[in-house]
Amino acid sequence: MEITPKIKAELERYLKQAGLSMTGFGHIAGMNPGTVSGIITGNRTISVHQLDRITLGMNLPADHFYERYIEESVIDAPLNWKRISPFLYRCVQFQRVDCLQKVVSVLLDNLGYLPYLFALAEDCFKQDYREAAAYLYENVAEGEKQQHSERLAICQYRLFTLAIGKDQNRNMDAAAKFESFVHRLHEADQLDALKDLANVYRALSQWDKVYKYAKQMGQLGQVQYDLVHNSGRKEKEPQKKLSRPLFVYIAYAELMCANACDAKGDHEQALVHLQGYADLSWVKESDPDTLHWLGQFQRWAKINTYVNKLMSGDVSVLPNYVEYMAGEKYIFNELLNVIEAANRYNIDVDHILRRFEPQITAYQEVSSTDMYTQQFLPQQYARFWYKMAKYSLNKGRYSYGFKCLINALEKAGTINHVLLIANCAGLFDCFRAYAAPEILAQYHSTYQEVWKENDQKDGFALGSN
Repeated sequence: MEITPKIKAELERYLKQAGLSMTGFGHIAGMNPGTVSGIITGNRTISVHQLDRITLGMNLPADHFYERYIEESVIDAPLNWKRISPFLYRCVQFQRVDCLQKVVSVLLDNLGYLPYLFALAEDCFKQDYREAAAYLYENVAEGEKQQHSERLAICQYRLFTLAIGKDQNRNMDAAAKFESFVHRLHEADQLDALKDLANVYRALSQWDKVYKYAKQMGQLGQVQYDLVHNSGRKEKEPQKKLSRPLFVYIAYAELMCANACDAKGDHEQALVHLQGYADLSWVKESDPDTLHWLGQFQRWAKINTYVNKLMSGDVSVLPNYVEYMAGEKYIFNELLNVIEAANRYNIDVDHILRRFEPQITAYQEVSSTDMYTQQFLPQQYARFWYKMAKYSLNKGRYSYGFKCLINALEKAGTINHVLLIANCAGLFDCFRAYAAPEILAQYHSTYQEVWKENDQKDGFALGSN
Protein backbone atom coordinates (compact mmCIF):
# COMPACT_ATOMS: atom_id res chain seq x y z
CA MET A 1 0.00 0.00 0.00
CA GLU A 2 1.39 3.37 -1.06
CA ILE A 3 1.96 5.83 1.79
CA THR A 4 0.72 9.33 0.96
CA PRO A 5 3.32 11.94 1.91
CA LYS A 6 2.29 14.58 4.41
CA ILE A 7 1.50 18.11 3.30
CA LYS A 8 4.76 19.49 4.70
CA ALA A 9 6.70 16.79 2.79
CA GLU A 10 4.90 17.77 -0.41
CA LEU A 11 5.80 21.40 0.24
CA GLU A 12 9.44 20.57 0.88
CA ARG A 13 9.64 18.52 -2.33
CA TYR A 14 8.04 21.34 -4.28
CA LEU A 15 10.61 23.85 -3.02
CA LYS A 16 13.44 21.58 -4.16
CA GLN A 17 11.93 20.96 -7.59
CA ALA A 18 11.17 24.66 -8.10
CA GLY A 19 14.56 25.73 -6.75
CA LEU A 20 12.92 28.01 -4.22
CA SER A 21 14.14 28.98 -0.78
CA MET A 22 11.72 29.22 2.10
CA THR A 23 12.04 32.99 1.88
CA GLY A 24 11.30 32.97 -1.85
CA PHE A 25 8.26 30.77 -1.39
CA GLY A 26 7.10 32.96 1.48
CA HIS A 27 7.09 35.99 -0.81
CA ILE A 28 5.10 34.12 -3.46
CA ALA A 29 2.58 32.68 -1.00
CA GLY A 30 2.31 35.73 1.23
CA MET A 31 3.73 33.89 4.23
CA ASN A 32 6.39 34.73 6.76
CA PRO A 33 9.57 32.71 5.92
CA GLY A 34 9.73 31.66 9.57
CA THR A 35 6.24 30.20 9.29
CA VAL A 36 7.25 28.26 6.17
CA SER A 37 10.30 26.93 7.99
CA GLY A 38 8.23 26.00 11.04
CA ILE A 39 5.78 24.01 8.89
CA ILE A 40 8.51 22.07 7.09
CA THR A 41 10.91 21.43 9.97
CA GLY A 42 8.59 21.44 12.96
CA ASN A 43 5.56 19.49 14.12
CA ARG A 44 3.12 22.38 14.29
CA THR A 45 -0.42 21.84 13.00
CA ILE A 46 -1.14 23.72 9.79
CA SER A 47 -3.96 26.24 10.05
CA VAL A 48 -6.55 26.62 7.31
CA HIS A 49 -5.17 30.06 6.45
CA GLN A 50 -1.70 28.56 6.06
CA LEU A 51 -3.13 25.73 3.93
CA ASP A 52 -4.71 28.34 1.66
CA ARG A 53 -1.35 30.13 1.34
CA ILE A 54 0.50 26.88 0.60
CA THR A 55 -1.84 25.78 -2.21
CA LEU A 56 -1.78 29.29 -3.64
CA GLY A 57 2.03 29.35 -3.59
CA MET A 58 2.22 25.91 -5.20
CA ASN A 59 -0.31 26.98 -7.86
CA LEU A 60 -2.71 24.18 -6.88
CA PRO A 61 -6.52 24.15 -6.57
CA ALA A 62 -7.59 25.46 -3.18
CA ASP A 63 -9.00 22.07 -2.09
CA HIS A 64 -6.06 19.99 -3.37
CA PHE A 65 -4.86 18.90 0.10
CA TYR A 66 -8.25 18.68 1.82
CA GLU A 67 -8.32 14.89 2.24
CA ARG A 68 -4.80 14.88 3.65
CA TYR A 69 -5.59 17.85 5.88
CA ILE A 70 -8.43 15.84 7.44
CA GLU A 71 -6.07 12.93 8.15
CA GLU A 72 -3.33 15.13 9.62
CA SER A 73 -5.23 17.92 11.35
CA VAL A 74 -8.56 16.36 12.33
CA ILE A 75 -8.33 12.60 12.74
CA ASP A 76 -4.71 12.48 13.96
CA ALA A 77 -4.88 15.65 16.07
CA PRO A 78 -6.74 16.76 19.21
CA LEU A 79 -10.14 18.17 18.30
CA ASN A 80 -10.36 21.93 18.46
CA TRP A 81 -13.43 23.72 17.08
CA LYS A 82 -11.66 27.05 16.57
CA ARG A 83 -9.14 25.33 14.33
CA ILE A 84 -11.57 22.97 12.59
CA SER A 85 -14.48 25.35 11.94
CA PRO A 86 -12.66 27.51 9.34
CA PHE A 87 -11.87 24.32 7.44
CA LEU A 88 -15.52 23.26 7.52
CA TYR A 89 -16.54 26.64 6.10
CA ARG A 90 -13.97 26.15 3.32
CA CYS A 91 -15.44 22.71 2.56
CA VAL A 92 -18.87 24.27 2.24
CA GLN A 93 -17.58 27.17 0.13
CA PHE A 94 -15.86 24.84 -2.34
CA GLN A 95 -18.78 22.37 -2.23
CA ARG A 96 -16.61 19.59 -0.85
CA VAL A 97 -19.47 17.94 1.00
CA ASP A 98 -17.47 14.70 1.02
CA CYS A 99 -14.80 16.36 3.18
CA LEU A 100 -17.43 18.02 5.33
CA GLN A 101 -18.98 14.62 6.01
CA LYS A 102 -15.65 13.08 7.06
CA VAL A 103 -14.98 15.81 9.60
CA VAL A 104 -18.53 15.89 10.95
CA SER A 105 -18.53 12.11 11.44
CA VAL A 106 -15.54 12.57 13.77
CA LEU A 107 -17.11 15.48 15.65
CA LEU A 108 -20.40 13.64 16.21
CA ASP A 109 -18.65 11.27 18.62
CA ASN A 110 -18.86 14.20 21.06
CA LEU A 111 -22.42 15.58 21.38
CA GLY A 112 -20.95 18.78 22.77
CA TYR A 113 -20.23 19.80 19.19
CA LEU A 114 -23.94 19.72 18.17
CA PRO A 115 -24.56 23.44 18.94
CA TYR A 116 -21.55 24.39 16.80
CA LEU A 117 -22.67 22.15 13.94
CA PHE A 118 -26.17 23.59 14.20
CA ALA A 119 -24.78 27.13 13.90
CA LEU A 120 -22.78 26.03 10.85
CA ALA A 121 -25.93 24.50 9.35
CA GLU A 122 -27.81 27.79 9.88
CA ASP A 123 -25.05 29.70 8.10
CA CYS A 124 -25.14 27.23 5.19
CA PHE A 125 -28.91 27.56 5.01
CA LYS A 126 -28.79 31.36 4.91
CA GLN A 127 -26.15 31.29 2.18
CA ASP A 128 -28.10 28.66 0.17
CA TYR A 129 -25.55 25.85 0.42
CA ARG A 130 -28.43 23.43 0.39
CA GLU A 131 -26.65 20.06 0.24
CA ALA A 132 -24.29 20.92 3.08
CA ALA A 133 -27.11 22.40 5.16
CA ALA A 134 -29.30 19.33 4.71
CA TYR A 135 -26.47 16.98 5.73
CA LEU A 136 -25.72 19.04 8.85
CA TYR A 137 -29.37 19.38 9.89
CA GLU A 138 -29.92 15.64 9.48
CA ASN A 139 -26.99 14.82 11.73
CA VAL A 140 -27.82 17.43 14.36
CA ALA A 141 -31.42 16.20 14.39
CA GLU A 142 -30.21 12.63 14.87
CA GLY A 143 -28.05 13.73 17.78
CA GLU A 144 -30.93 15.71 19.31
CA LYS A 145 -33.71 13.16 18.75
CA GLN A 146 -33.95 12.17 22.42
CA GLN A 147 -33.96 15.76 23.67
CA HIS A 148 -37.25 17.04 22.17
CA SER A 149 -35.56 20.43 21.95
CA GLU A 150 -36.47 23.52 19.95
CA ARG A 151 -33.21 23.01 18.06
CA LEU A 152 -34.49 19.61 16.90
CA ALA A 153 -37.71 21.24 15.71
CA ILE A 154 -35.78 23.92 13.81
CA CYS A 155 -33.65 21.22 12.13
CA GLN A 156 -36.80 19.43 11.02
CA TYR A 157 -38.31 22.71 9.78
CA ARG A 158 -35.20 23.46 7.74
CA LEU A 159 -35.14 19.91 6.32
CA PHE A 160 -38.80 20.28 5.37
CA THR A 161 -38.05 23.57 3.62
CA LEU A 162 -35.04 22.12 1.80
CA ALA A 163 -37.02 19.06 0.68
CA ILE A 164 -39.84 20.99 -0.98
CA GLY A 165 -39.58 21.09 -4.75
CA LYS A 166 -41.59 20.17 -7.82
CA ASP A 167 -42.04 16.49 -6.97
CA GLN A 168 -45.43 16.40 -5.28
CA ASN A 169 -45.03 12.91 -3.78
CA ARG A 170 -41.79 13.88 -2.09
CA ASN A 171 -43.41 17.08 -0.89
CA MET A 172 -46.19 15.03 0.67
CA ASP A 173 -43.64 12.86 2.49
CA ALA A 174 -41.70 15.92 3.71
CA ALA A 175 -44.84 17.63 5.03
CA ALA A 176 -46.07 14.49 6.79
CA LYS A 177 -42.70 14.03 8.48
CA PHE A 178 -42.58 17.63 9.67
CA GLU A 179 -46.12 17.82 11.05
CA SER A 180 -45.24 16.36 14.46
CA PHE A 181 -42.49 18.97 15.01
CA VAL A 182 -44.28 22.18 14.06
CA HIS A 183 -45.70 22.90 17.51
CA ARG A 184 -42.29 22.57 19.19
CA LEU A 185 -41.04 25.70 17.44
CA HIS A 186 -40.90 29.18 18.96
CA GLU A 187 -44.16 31.00 18.25
CA ALA A 188 -42.59 33.24 15.59
CA ASP A 189 -41.06 30.31 13.71
CA GLN A 190 -44.27 28.37 14.23
CA LEU A 191 -46.30 30.99 12.40
CA ASP A 192 -44.09 30.73 9.31
CA ALA A 193 -43.97 26.94 9.57
CA LEU A 194 -47.78 26.67 9.74
CA LYS A 195 -48.00 28.99 6.73
CA ASP A 196 -45.54 26.82 4.80
CA LEU A 197 -47.33 23.60 5.75
CA ALA A 198 -50.68 25.04 4.65
CA ASN A 199 -49.17 26.17 1.35
CA VAL A 200 -47.63 22.76 0.66
CA TYR A 201 -50.91 21.00 1.36
CA ARG A 202 -52.68 23.59 -0.78
CA ALA A 203 -50.48 22.61 -3.73
CA LEU A 204 -51.28 18.97 -2.96
CA SER A 205 -55.04 19.70 -2.86
CA GLN A 206 -55.20 18.31 0.69
CA TRP A 207 -57.91 20.76 1.68
CA ASP A 208 -58.68 19.40 5.15
CA LYS A 209 -55.01 19.82 6.08
CA VAL A 210 -54.94 23.29 4.53
CA TYR A 211 -57.88 24.29 6.68
CA LYS A 212 -56.42 22.69 9.81
CA TYR A 213 -53.02 24.39 9.65
CA ALA A 214 -54.36 27.72 8.38
CA LYS A 215 -56.80 27.77 11.29
CA GLN A 216 -53.99 27.05 13.75
CA MET A 217 -51.88 29.80 12.21
CA GLY A 218 -54.71 32.29 12.55
CA GLN A 219 -55.39 31.38 16.17
CA LEU A 220 -51.71 31.61 17.13
CA GLY A 221 -51.34 34.88 15.24
CA GLN A 222 -54.34 36.34 17.06
CA VAL A 223 -52.92 35.37 20.47
CA GLN A 224 -49.58 36.95 19.60
CA TYR A 225 -51.23 40.08 18.22
CA ASP A 226 -53.24 40.51 21.40
CA LEU A 227 -50.08 40.12 23.49
CA VAL A 228 -48.16 42.69 21.46
CA HIS A 229 -50.94 45.25 21.85
CA ASN A 230 -51.55 44.56 25.52
CA SER A 231 -49.92 47.54 27.25
CA GLY A 232 -49.00 45.42 30.28
CA ARG A 233 -46.93 42.95 28.20
CA LYS A 234 -45.86 45.04 25.23
CA GLU A 235 -42.35 45.91 26.41
CA LYS A 236 -41.66 42.75 28.41
CA GLU A 237 -41.44 40.13 25.64
CA PRO A 238 -39.42 41.20 22.60
CA GLN A 239 -40.66 39.33 19.55
CA LYS A 240 -38.46 37.29 17.23
CA LYS A 241 -38.47 38.90 13.82
CA LEU A 242 -41.23 37.59 11.59
CA SER A 243 -41.01 37.35 7.81
CA ARG A 244 -44.22 39.42 7.56
CA PRO A 245 -46.18 41.82 9.77
CA LEU A 246 -48.00 39.88 12.49
CA PHE A 247 -51.51 40.72 11.29
CA VAL A 248 -50.72 39.14 7.91
CA TYR A 249 -50.73 35.65 9.44
CA ILE A 250 -54.23 36.21 10.82
CA ALA A 251 -55.56 37.56 7.52
CA TYR A 252 -53.75 34.96 5.42
CA ALA A 253 -55.24 32.20 7.58
CA GLU A 254 -58.71 33.45 6.62
CA LEU A 255 -57.69 33.55 2.95
CA MET A 256 -56.40 29.96 3.07
CA CYS A 257 -59.49 28.72 4.91
CA ALA A 258 -61.67 30.40 2.30
CA ASN A 259 -59.64 28.78 -0.45
CA ALA A 260 -60.04 25.35 1.17
CA CYS A 261 -63.80 25.79 1.58
CA ASP A 262 -64.21 26.94 -2.03
CA ALA A 263 -62.20 23.94 -3.26
CA LYS A 264 -64.46 21.58 -1.28
CA GLY A 265 -67.59 23.25 -2.67
CA ASP A 266 -68.62 24.96 0.57
CA HIS A 267 -68.90 28.41 -0.96
CA GLU A 268 -71.10 29.78 1.82
CA GLN A 269 -68.47 29.08 4.50
CA ALA A 270 -65.77 30.32 2.14
CA LEU A 271 -67.57 33.66 1.96
CA VAL A 272 -67.51 33.90 5.77
CA HIS A 273 -63.73 33.47 5.78
CA LEU A 274 -63.39 35.86 2.84
CA GLN A 275 -65.11 38.57 4.85
CA GLY A 276 -62.61 37.82 7.63
CA TYR A 277 -59.76 39.23 5.55
CA ALA A 278 -61.79 41.77 3.55
CA ASP A 279 -62.35 43.85 6.71
CA LEU A 280 -59.00 44.56 8.40
CA SER A 281 -60.05 47.78 10.10
CA TRP A 282 -58.85 46.28 13.41
CA VAL A 283 -55.19 46.46 12.34
CA LYS A 284 -53.46 49.08 14.51
CA GLU A 285 -50.17 49.53 12.62
CA SER A 286 -49.76 52.10 9.84
CA ASP A 287 -46.15 51.67 8.65
CA PRO A 288 -45.42 51.30 4.90
CA ASP A 289 -45.09 47.49 5.08
CA THR A 290 -48.46 47.21 6.80
CA LEU A 291 -50.10 49.52 4.26
CA HIS A 292 -48.66 47.38 1.45
CA TRP A 293 -50.18 44.20 2.89
CA LEU A 294 -53.50 45.88 3.62
CA GLY A 295 -53.67 46.85 -0.05
CA GLN A 296 -52.83 43.28 -1.07
CA PHE A 297 -55.61 41.78 1.04
CA GLN A 298 -58.09 44.37 -0.22
CA ARG A 299 -57.21 43.39 -3.79
CA TRP A 300 -57.38 39.66 -3.02
CA ALA A 301 -60.73 40.07 -1.29
CA LYS A 302 -62.20 41.84 -4.30
CA ILE A 303 -61.00 39.32 -6.86
CA ASN A 304 -61.82 36.31 -4.66
CA THR A 305 -65.35 37.60 -4.15
CA TYR A 306 -65.78 37.28 -7.90
CA VAL A 307 -64.26 33.80 -7.80
CA ASN A 308 -66.53 32.71 -4.95
CA LYS A 309 -69.65 33.84 -6.80
CA LEU A 310 -68.47 32.39 -10.09
CA MET A 311 -67.74 28.98 -8.59
CA SER A 312 -71.13 29.10 -6.85
CA GLY A 313 -72.75 29.31 -10.28
CA ASP A 314 -73.36 33.07 -10.48
CA VAL A 315 -71.99 33.54 -14.01
CA SER A 316 -73.30 37.13 -14.10
CA VAL A 317 -70.05 38.23 -12.39
CA LEU A 318 -67.93 36.89 -15.25
CA PRO A 319 -67.73 40.18 -17.25
CA ASN A 320 -66.67 42.14 -14.15
CA TYR A 321 -64.19 39.44 -13.20
CA VAL A 322 -62.63 39.52 -16.67
CA GLU A 323 -62.35 43.31 -16.65
CA TYR A 324 -60.71 43.24 -13.24
CA MET A 325 -58.18 40.59 -14.20
CA ALA A 326 -57.36 42.50 -17.40
CA GLY A 327 -55.63 45.07 -15.23
CA GLU A 328 -53.54 42.48 -13.40
CA LYS A 329 -49.95 41.62 -14.32
CA TYR A 330 -50.28 37.87 -13.61
CA ILE A 331 -53.59 36.41 -14.76
CA PHE A 332 -52.93 32.68 -15.10
CA ASN A 333 -54.80 31.72 -11.91
CA GLU A 334 -57.74 33.87 -13.02
CA LEU A 335 -57.79 32.21 -16.44
CA LEU A 336 -57.78 28.85 -14.71
CA ASN A 337 -60.87 29.91 -12.74
CA VAL A 338 -62.59 31.02 -15.95
CA ILE A 339 -61.92 27.67 -17.63
CA GLU A 340 -63.00 25.79 -14.49
CA ALA A 341 -66.31 27.66 -14.45
CA ALA A 342 -66.75 27.11 -18.20
CA ASN A 343 -66.34 23.35 -17.78
CA ARG A 344 -68.50 23.20 -14.65
CA TYR A 345 -71.43 25.28 -15.93
CA ASN A 346 -71.09 24.78 -19.70
CA ILE A 347 -70.23 28.43 -20.42
CA ASP A 348 -68.78 29.57 -23.74
CA VAL A 349 -65.63 31.56 -22.92
CA ASP A 350 -64.05 31.59 -26.38
CA HIS A 351 -64.16 35.39 -26.51
CA ILE A 352 -62.25 35.61 -23.20
CA LEU A 353 -59.59 33.15 -24.38
CA ARG A 354 -59.13 35.09 -27.60
CA ARG A 355 -58.72 38.31 -25.64
CA PHE A 356 -55.94 36.86 -23.51
CA GLU A 357 -54.34 34.66 -26.17
CA PRO A 358 -51.08 36.69 -26.23
CA GLN A 359 -50.63 36.20 -22.46
CA ILE A 360 -51.41 32.49 -22.71
CA THR A 361 -48.93 32.02 -25.55
CA ALA A 362 -46.20 34.04 -23.85
CA TYR A 363 -46.65 32.49 -20.40
CA GLN A 364 -43.45 31.25 -18.77
CA GLU A 365 -43.17 29.47 -15.45
CA VAL A 366 -41.65 31.68 -12.77
CA SER A 367 -38.35 30.57 -11.27
CA SER A 368 -38.38 31.20 -7.53
CA THR A 369 -37.15 29.87 -4.20
CA ASP A 370 -40.35 30.99 -2.49
CA MET A 371 -42.18 27.89 -1.28
CA TYR A 372 -45.58 28.97 -2.60
CA THR A 373 -44.32 30.01 -6.03
CA GLN A 374 -42.02 27.03 -6.40
CA GLN A 375 -44.73 24.53 -5.56
CA PHE A 376 -48.14 25.94 -6.33
CA LEU A 377 -47.66 27.67 -9.67
CA PRO A 378 -46.24 24.66 -11.60
CA GLN A 379 -49.28 22.68 -10.45
CA GLN A 380 -51.61 25.48 -11.55
CA TYR A 381 -49.87 25.58 -14.92
CA ALA A 382 -50.46 21.85 -15.43
CA ARG A 383 -54.06 22.13 -14.25
CA PHE A 384 -54.72 25.01 -16.63
CA TRP A 385 -53.70 22.99 -19.67
CA TYR A 386 -55.72 20.02 -18.45
CA LYS A 387 -58.82 22.21 -18.07
CA MET A 388 -58.13 23.79 -21.47
CA ALA A 389 -57.90 20.31 -22.98
CA LYS A 390 -61.21 19.34 -21.44
CA TYR A 391 -62.89 22.54 -22.64
CA SER A 392 -61.53 22.21 -26.19
CA LEU A 393 -62.26 18.50 -26.56
CA ASN A 394 -65.83 18.97 -25.36
CA LYS A 395 -66.23 21.63 -28.06
CA GLY A 396 -64.91 19.24 -30.72
CA ARG A 397 -61.59 21.03 -31.23
CA TYR A 398 -59.70 17.79 -31.13
CA SER A 399 -56.35 18.85 -32.56
CA TYR A 400 -55.91 21.75 -30.12
CA GLY A 401 -57.50 19.82 -27.26
CA PHE A 402 -55.05 16.93 -27.58
CA LYS A 403 -52.16 19.38 -27.83
CA CYS A 404 -53.25 20.94 -24.53
CA LEU A 405 -53.70 17.51 -22.96
CA ILE A 406 -50.23 16.31 -23.92
CA ASN A 407 -48.80 19.57 -22.58
CA ALA A 408 -50.69 19.01 -19.30
CA LEU A 409 -49.40 15.44 -19.08
CA GLU A 410 -45.81 16.58 -19.56
CA LYS A 411 -46.17 19.23 -16.84
CA ALA A 412 -47.92 16.84 -14.45
CA GLY A 413 -45.13 14.32 -14.98
CA THR A 414 -42.47 16.94 -14.24
CA ILE A 415 -43.98 17.61 -10.81
CA ASN A 416 -44.96 13.95 -10.23
CA HIS A 417 -48.62 14.88 -9.68
CA VAL A 418 -50.20 11.43 -9.58
CA LEU A 419 -53.86 12.48 -9.59
CA LEU A 420 -53.39 14.92 -12.46
CA ILE A 421 -51.51 12.30 -14.50
CA ALA A 422 -54.40 9.88 -13.91
CA ASN A 423 -56.92 12.57 -14.92
CA CYS A 424 -55.01 13.22 -18.15
CA ALA A 425 -55.04 9.50 -18.92
CA GLY A 426 -58.78 9.29 -18.21
CA LEU A 427 -59.61 12.30 -20.39
CA PHE A 428 -57.54 10.91 -23.24
CA ASP A 429 -59.39 7.60 -23.05
CA CYS A 430 -62.72 9.43 -23.27
CA PHE A 431 -61.72 11.06 -26.57
CA ARG A 432 -59.31 8.43 -27.92
CA ALA A 433 -61.58 7.69 -30.87
CA TYR A 434 -61.04 11.25 -32.15
CA ALA A 435 -57.25 11.15 -31.97
CA ALA A 436 -55.35 11.05 -35.27
CA PRO A 437 -52.61 8.38 -35.56
CA GLU A 438 -49.83 10.92 -35.04
CA ILE A 439 -51.60 12.20 -31.87
CA LEU A 440 -51.90 8.63 -30.56
CA ALA A 441 -48.19 8.10 -31.14
CA GLN A 442 -47.26 11.41 -29.49
CA TYR A 443 -49.47 10.73 -26.47
CA HIS A 444 -48.07 7.21 -26.06
CA SER A 445 -44.52 8.52 -26.28
CA THR A 446 -45.21 11.29 -23.72
CA TYR A 447 -46.90 8.87 -21.33
CA GLN A 448 -43.93 6.49 -21.57
CA GLU A 449 -41.54 9.36 -20.80
CA VAL A 450 -43.60 10.34 -17.77
CA TRP A 451 -43.63 6.74 -16.59
CA LYS A 452 -39.88 6.34 -17.02
CA GLU A 453 -39.22 9.63 -15.23
CA ASN A 454 -41.28 8.68 -12.20
CA ASP A 455 -41.11 4.87 -12.06
CA GLN A 456 -37.90 5.00 -10.01
CA LYS A 457 -39.36 7.35 -7.41
CA ASP A 458 -40.54 5.83 -4.16
CA GLY A 459 -44.26 5.76 -3.63
CA PHE A 460 -45.16 6.59 -7.24
CA ALA A 461 -47.63 4.54 -9.24
CA LEU A 462 -49.36 5.88 -12.33
CA GLY A 463 -53.08 5.90 -11.92
CA SER A 464 -53.06 5.70 -8.10
CA ASN A 465 -54.38 8.35 -5.77
